[in-house]
Amino acid sequence: MTHDEDEVEPADGGSSRRSRSSLPVGAFTRGAKLAALPVGFAGRTALGVGRRIGGAPADAVVTEVQRRTAEQVFTVLGQLKGGAMKVGQAMSIFEAALPEEIAAPYRETLTKLQDAAPPMPVAVVHRQLAAELGEDWRERLVEIGDQPPAAASIGQVHRGRWHDGREVAVKIQYPGAAKALRSDLRQLSRISRLLGVLAPGIDVKALLAELEERVVEELDYRLEATAQQRFHEEYRDDPDLMVPAVVDGTERVLVSEWMESTSSLAELIRSGSQADRDLYGSRYVRFLLASPDRVGMLHADPHPGNFRILPDGRLGIVDFGAVAHLPDGLPRALGPLLTAAVSGDAAAVTDGLRGEGFLRPGTKIDPEVMAAYVAPFVEPAVAEEFTFSRAWLRDQATRVGLGGEGMSTSLKINLPPEYLLIHRVWIGGVGVLCQLGATAPFRSILEESVPGFIPSS
Repeated sequence: MTHDEDEVEPADGGSSRRSRSSLPVGAFTRGAKLAALPVGFAGRTALGVGRRIGGAPADAVVTEVQRRTAEQVFTVLGQLKGGAMKVGQAMSIFEAALPEEIAAPYRETLTKLQDAAPPMPVAVVHRQLAAELGEDWRERLVEIGDQPPAAASIGQVHRGRWHDGREVAVKIQYPGAAKALRSDLRQLSRISRLLGVLAPGIDVKALLAELEERVVEELDYRLEATAQQRFHEEYRDDPDLMVPAVVDGTERVLVSEWMESTSSLAELIRSGSQADRDLYGSRYVRFLLASPDRVGMLHADPHPGNFRILPDGRLGIVDFGAVAHLPDGLPRALGPLLTAAVSGDAAAVTDGLRGEGFLRPGTKIDPEVMAAYVAPFVEPAVAEEFTFSRAWLRDQATRVGLGGEGMSTSLKINLPPEYLLIHRVWIGGVGVLCQLGATAPFRSILEESVPGFIPSS
C-alpha cells in the first residue's frame, strides 16, 4: 500500500458519477440518501415490535434491528464520503465494543467504509492544482499520476514528482467538500438517535458536535501542513516512527514527501500476525501518548488506516488534519489521577475527578462506587503487560451502556472541554488495540508518556 489520507482501497479508474464541482453524488441525492435512513429504521423498529408481539425474544429482535440498521447506515455513509464518511470512520474505531453477534455480520461493511469513490476527472484535478498552486504549477510539480492511488472523505491523493526530484504525495481537496461536509454533519446530527442504536455506549451526539467544531481546521490544509511539519521535525530521527516532510501546501492542496508502505494497522487487524499486532500496537499507542509532551500536539484521528507499516519496519503516520494543541503536554492532573485509580485510592480518584471538572459541583457520589466504576477502565495499566481484546472492550461498553451496572454512575460524569479530544483519542486508541488483539506493555508506556503516573510496583 502507498501513502493514504485514510485507510482506503485503490481508487477505481472506472467512469465517474461525480459532477465536475462536487463530491461523489450531488447535494440532492446526498440529502435523500441520509433522509431515508430514519425511514428505514422506523420500518425495522415496527417489524421488531411485530416480532415481539409474535413471541420472538427481545434480545433477538434488538440484535436484528441493530444488524439491519448497521448494514444500511454504514453502506450509505461509505458511499457518500464527506461528513458522512467522517462519521463512519469515527464510529468504526469503536466496532470492537459491539456485541459479537451484532458486529460480525457487518464488520466487512465497516471495513469498506473507505472504499474509494470514483476519482475526480483529470481536468478537474488540473484545475484545482492551477487554482491552488498557480498557472505555472507544472514547473514545480513536474509529474503527477492521473489516477489517485488513494481517495478518502474530503480529498484524494496522487503520486507525483517535485521539481527537485523528490517523489511526493499530492492531496487534493474535492471541489465542494466544505459545503458537503457541513451539510452532512448538520443532517446527521438530526439522526444521532438512530446512529446511537448501533452502539449504545457511544455518545454519538457529542461525537457529531465535536466533528462539526473541527470542520474548519480539517478543511484548511495549511493548518494540517503546519502540524505535520512539526511532527516530522520531532520524529525525524526516531528509530520506530516516521512522519513525512511537508513540501508545499495551500488551503486545498497539500504536497508531502511520498511515504512508501507495505500495509497498515487496518490490514494487520484483518490478517496480521500476532507478533506484528503486538509490535505495531505498542508503537501506535506510544506515539499517541508521547506526542503531547514531545510535540505539544496530539494526533486526534486514531483511525488505523492513518498508521502505515514501512518497508524498514517503522510505523509511518499520516493525516494531521485533526490535532489537539497541548503546548504544555497532557494535563498535569492526569498522571496523579491515573496513579490513584490504579492503586485503588477511592477518595483520591473522586477528589481528582471533581478537581478536573469531571464531577460538577454539588454532584454526590460514593467514592467506592466511583473507584469501582473507574477500575476496569484502568485495568490495562495494572499489570506489566495487558492483552487487549474485543471481549474485554465489550464488557466495558455493556457495563456503562444502556442497562449496564455503571450507567447510573456514567450519567453523573461530565467531560470537560479540554479533555474532549484526549478522551476521544484514548477511547479510540484502546478500541484499535482491541481490534488488533495486541498484547502491550501498557503500564510502562504510560510511565514513559504521562507525567506524574507512578504506579506502585
